[in-house]
Amino acid sequence: MDDVRDGSPTVFVTDRTSSPLAFPPRPPRRRGLWLLPLLLALALVAGVLVALRQGEQTERLDQREALITDALSVRQQIEQRVDAERQRLKSLAQRIDIQPPTAAVFGSLPEVYEGLQRSWISVTWLDANNRVVAQLPEGPVASRNTASSGLSAHLAQPLANGGSLVVRYSPGVMLRQNVPWWIAHKYDVRLVDTAGAVIASTFEGSIPEDRQSYSLSLVDAMGSDANLELIARDRIKPWYRSLPVALIASFGVLIVLSTAMLRRQMREVLRAEEAWRGEAAWRKAMEDSLNVGLRARDLEGKLVYVNRTLAEMLGYTPQELVGLAPPMPYWPPDTLEATMERHRRNLLGEAPPEGYEAVWCRRDGSRFPVMIFEAPLVDARGNQIGWMGSIIDLAERKRLEEREQRQTELMAHHARLTMLGEIASTLAHELNQPLTAIAGYGAGALNSLERDGGADPVVLRALRRLGEQAAHAGAIVQRIRHFLTRREPELEPCDINAVVRGAVALLRRDLNRANILLDLRLDAPAQPIVADSVLIEQVVVNLVRNAADALTSQDRERRIDVATSLSADGRFVRIDVTDNGPGLNGRRIEQLCAPFYSTKPEGMGMGLAICRSIIEAHHGALDAGEAFGGGARFSLTLPVALIPLAAVERGSDE
Repeated sequence: MDDVRDGSPTVFVTDRTSSPLAFPPRPPRRRGLWLLPLLLALALVAGVLVALRQGEQTERLDQREALITDALSVRQQIEQRVDAERQRLKSLAQRIDIQPPTAAVFGSLPEVYEGLQRSWISVTWLDANNRVVAQLPEGPVASRNTASSGLSAHLAQPLANGGSLVVRYSPGVMLRQNVPWWIAHKYDVRLVDTAGAVIASTFEGSIPEDRQSYSLSLVDAMGSDANLELIARDRIKPWYRSLPVALIASFGVLIVLSTAMLRRQMREVLRAEEAWRGEAAWRKAMEDSLNVGLRARDLEGKLVYVNRTLAEMLGYTPQELVGLAPPMPYWPPDTLEATMERHRRNLLGEAPPEGYEAVWCRRDGSRFPVMIFEAPLVDARGNQIGWMGSIIDLAERKRLEEREQRQTELMAHHARLTMLGEIASTLAHELNQPLTAIAGYGAGALNSLERDGGADPVVLRALRRLGEQAAHAGAIVQRIRHFLTRREPELEPCDINAVVRGAVALLRRDLNRANILLDLRLDAPAQPIVADSVLIEQVVVNLVRNAADALTSQDRERRIDVATSLSADGRFVRIDVTDNGPGLNGRRIEQLCAPFYSTKPEGMGMGLAICRSIIEAHHGALDAGEAFGGGARFSLTLPVALIPLAAVERGSDE
């Protein structure tokens, strides 16, 4: 929150993408959204594992199909080789049947020699009684066949004379000779009997259990219970023991850990966001509760933020002000150029730190004074992004200052009035004795002249007039003294027309001397009203004298009209004093009746103020305005049936 002091405020704001101060509304919370990446990752892991398992199954099926195909091919080749050996053995038997050889010649037969060179271990010629006629080789088995010793197989071919030929051969040698190289490269091949004993094999050692194998029966081919078995040399590892599984498992562990860390960070971010939003709401509430307007501008002078106080101060909404660029709608049109120049200086950082006064316009066109404080607007990194202003409405302060000044002046006026009242009371007291003496001396002189007789009637009339005026002056002084000492006027029934005539009679000679035409129009009824006739008379005298003074510098006809009238409801009488002088020049009754205000060089400025006080003491009113046809008009209104103030106060007390 900005602190508006004697100097300019320092403002720090969070670096936001939209407004430096404004914060965006938070979307509704979805509690399970943070689990979505984890679930997707786990789904990916599960999919990869399923794909690996299916890949392993597919590879095993492909390997097994290849095993079956290759086993059939090897069996076919073995069957062909065995059939070829049978044909050779049959050919040898036919030769013996046609021309039986001797035992010595039997070994020289080409079929016997070639067979022993190929894969035959031995050839035995048996007679009908199963006695050996001839056997090759004689004695121990040759070294070639010894290498292939072990389990062996045999082929038998009956002879026509009842004997038979029996050939023992090595299945291992046959296996190595008939298995293609590419089969031997891919598989371990062996022949086993039904008991599981190995007849022949292309390798040494045991077969691992994790290798696929396939076996085919060779009963038809070899004439014995033998099986051909192919064992794949390529091991297919289980899918759960492969490198991708290890990698995907590591990935799963990492994604779980990262999700947990992300969740923890999200919680911290949410707590920080909640704290930030609470602080922002608190700051916003404080800003809205201030009576100081706040505005933020960017480096080009565009408004990026205003608080509610400033918007209400100008008569706009914040949305209408944000985004506006100079010239602003609240700048006075007649001072637009000067305001724009000052705006440029402020953007250059030349705004006075103690603030400056300006005049702005509200939306309705009314103007009001403001005090503006400018300060740099910086973001969280300390970079200046604009200017922050605090605006104080000085209208109320100005009114209070003017009111205080008026009260000060009024107190000074009251003090002067009090002092003047004391002086006037003192003068009235002091003048009362000389006036009494004058009246006494005049009465004594008049009595002496009347006793002696023969006095000039003019002198006697003058002495009587002197006594009357002295008594009247004494009464005036006494009434003024009572009025200044805050006593009630001496109310009595009086004829308002007679009061006006008496006031005019006192000024008749002065008016004639100044060539002023006086016109009386006394339309008020003759019924008496309750008033202090002496004070009312003095008011009329003051108004007529002021009108006469205003006409002294006029060369054309000088005229004063004094009129009395009764209101339509019969409750008030009115006295109008009108002249054809220069008029009031726009001055109103409040200014004219202000204490010590006078348009005459020698005036004290107290006449109309005292007149207004006298009229208000009678529950009446004094007004002033321009006369019809030019000049000034002063009007006083008095109630017909005036209730004395003391009676009113007594009635309110009761």
